Amino acid sequence: MQMYSESDVDISCLTDRQVTVLGYGSQGRAHALNLKDSGFDVVVGLRPSGASWAVAEADGLTVQEPNEAVRGAAIVMFLTPDMVQKSLYLSVVDNIDNGALLLFAHGFAIHYGQVEPRADLDVALIAPKGPGGLVRRQYEEGHGVPCLVAIHQDATGNALKTALAYSAGIGGARAGVIETTFAEETETDLFGEQAVLCGGATELVVAGFETLVEAGYQPEVAYYEVMHELKLIVDLLHEGGLRKMHKFISDTAAWGDMISGPRVVDDASRAAMKAILTDIQDGTFARNWIAENENGMPEFKRMMQADLDHPIEKVGADLRGRMDWLAED
Repeated sequence: MQMYSESDVDISCLTDRQVTVLGYGSQGRAHALNLKDSGFDVVVGLRPSGASWAVAEADGLTVQEPNEAVRGAAIVMFLTPDMVQKSLYLSVVDNIDNGALLLFAHGFAIHYGQVEPRADLDVALIAPKGPGGLVRRQYEEGHGVPCLVAIHQDATGNALKTALAYSAGIGGARAGVIETTFAEETETDLFGEQAVLCGGATELVVAGFETLVEAGYQPEVAYYEVMHELKLIVDLLHEGGLRKMHKFISDTAAWGDMISGPRVVDDASRAAMKAILTDIQDGTFARNWIAENENGMPEFKRMMQADLDHPIEKVGADLRGRMDWLAED
C-alpha cells in the first residue's frame, strides 16, 4: 500500500493557478470551500438556472457557467452525478487548456468509457472516503477525511503531484491519501454500495422488520429493533471495528451475533455477493444503469417509489417525528 501524507505534497504547483469545481452539491460545496480556505483560486461552474448558483455566490465563491469556468483552469474537478459527466465533458472540453488535469471523485465515467479524455490532458481521481458534509466539517475542525488517488492518464508527467496538491487543499492529505486505480476504486465502491452499505443493509433491515411484523409484533417495536438501533452499532464499528462493537454490546448480543450472523449471511448470500461483483467487473451493471438513464429511468422510479411506500417508512416517520433531536433534510 502506498499512502501519501501532507509531508509528501507540494501545493506550490497550484500557486496562482485556477481550480475549477463543476457542481455544487454535497461534495462540490465541501471541495470548493475547503480549497478556498486553503488559499486556492477557486471557480465554480454551474448552470445559471440552477438553485446552487445563488448558494455558491452567497458562500463567497466566484461562479460562472461551465464553459467559462473551465477556461484557464489548471484543474477541472467533475463533481456532478455520474450520468451527467459525459455530456458535461463534451460541452466544455474545447475550452479546457492543454495539459490541464481532469479530476474525478469517482471513477465510473472514466472506467466505463463514458468520458474519453483528450490525449493532452492529465486524468486523475481524488475520492474522499466520506460524504461532503463530513469533508467540510473535518476540515474546519483541523482534521481531514482520508482520500484515494489514482492516475488514469499522465500526459504532463505531473498528474500525481497536481492531484495530491488538490487532496491537500480539501484536507485529505491530513488523514492520508492511498494510491489505487480507477478500476479498483470504481468496482469496490459500487460493490460496497450494492452488497453492503445501501442494498445489503436496507434489504436486511426491511426483511427483519417484515419478519417481526408478520410474526405479530408491533411495527413500532420492530422499527426500533431493526432500524433505529442500527446507528448505535454502525457508530461502534466506525469508531473501533469489530473489537469495539463486541466490547460495548452485551455478551448475549455477542453470542447471538456469532451463532446467528452466519445463518443470515450464508453461502447463498456470499454467492450473491460474488455475482454482484461479477456484474460490476464485466460492465453489466454499468451498461444496464446507462441504458436505464437513457430510457428515462422508469424502473428506477418504480422501485424507488416502492421503497418509499413500504410500511417501515410510515412507521419510521411517525416515530422519528417524536425524537426532537433528529433533523431530516
